[in-house]
Amino acid sequence: MCSNVIDTCKFRGGDMPEKIRQQVPSEDQLYDLAELFKVFGDSTRIRILYRLFSGEYGVNELAESLNLTQSAVSRQLKLLKQARLVRARREGKSMIYALADDHVSTMIGQGLEHIAE
Repeated sequence: MCSNVIDTCKFRGGDMPEKIRQQVPSEDQLYDLAELFKVFGDSTRIRILYRLFSGEYGVNELAESLNLTQSAVSRQLKLLKQARLVRARREGKSMIYALADDHVSTMIGQGLEHIAE
């Protein structure tokens, strides 16, 4: 099956036209994309993201609802925040976490569709 982004199937064994070559992401973009997909490589992080589908939660609420330690949740939230998959806001002494945007649920939804095929 060919890619929706770049249809390279018809160029196998031959040179890729310059127009298509210009559409290939830069090495930096490819590296960043690979790093993003690594974040999805941990089921605990996926569980946290799923929990955040239903709204904003503090670390304690997430830990309790997922039967994890507060430390484990905090560590995973840090990675998710660095990957820009979650955002945080301060509420008193607590940090409240939410999905960064709709792209997060879309990526997970498409991944589930893919594995269901």
